[in-house]
Amino acid sequence: MWFQSGRRRDLCAVLYDAGELRGQKLKTRLERYYDLRIDPQSFYGTLDALVESGHLDRWTEGIYDVYALTDAGAKRVESYYEWLEARVENGERRTADADEMSGADGATDADESVVD
Repeated sequence: MWFQSGRRRDLCAVLYDAGELRGQKLKTRLERYYDLRIDPQSFYGTLDALVESGHLDRWTEGIYDVYALTDAGAKRVESYYEWLEARVENGERRTADADEMSGADGATDADESVVD
């Protein structure tokens, strides 16, 4: 699977929007979104994995590493967006209570009741 974590997905989404970013600026934007500090070693390990898998390009400008999505990375973001959009638009938000009430055919107890 192209992103084995939400962080990979979210990094790609930030780059999809931004185009290209220095590593530190990318980290800052993600930390702002998550509202927490991300361990640098873990963060750059995630970037390395995305570069190795062909979803990000990396190059050096001066002393900074700069990252951008490859075409394959952009296609994955778009594909995920379409998948998620279909879940949100076509599905009803289900709760644990609704799942527990559903029978094997997906009908709820309320669907099976008869009003006299």
